[in-house]
Amino acid sequence: MAAASKPDNAGVNFPPPLIYVAGVVIGWLLHRWRPMFITAGPSNGRSIGAALAFIAFLAFFGGAFSAFWRAHTTLIPNQPATAFVTNGPYRITRNPMYVSLVALYLAVTLVLNSWWPVALLPLVIVALDRAVIAREERYLAKAFPEAYGAYCARVRRWL
Repeated sequence: MAAASKPDNAGVNFPPPLIYVAGVVIGWLLHRWRPMFITAGPSNGRSIGAALAFIAFLAFFGGAFSAFWRAHTTLIPNQPATAFVTNGPYRITRNPMYVSLVALYLAVTLVLNSWWPVALLPLVIVALDRAVIAREERYLAKAFPEAYGAYCARVRRWL
């Protein structure tokens, strides 16, 4: 039997943010069918919450993008990783880009003023975990076996 070869990518052949977009769109459609407002009328609290969530998105995504850029590796999951990134926000979460997209999702939800996307968020995260994160983790474990195992032992998947 031949030795297993190093995989050339995670096998995720669609942009992972589409899972988040689907959750927001389905939530918006449900809201149009049966409205479930977070607050009645204008709310400064919602606006502040949306702004803070957007700032969290920028911080996590910007830090992750910058770490990937400095390592000269790709963000695109169907391309081979040329480096294993553990600096920047990757020191506190193994998935800062997906954490950033949760923050953006919540910002959009607050702007839409609907509980529906919030109710769908757990399904979005489960879909992301099964369709994307599990594949990426298998790929990284094969592509960077020692480094990835040690990294997983010290850094949480989420926060």
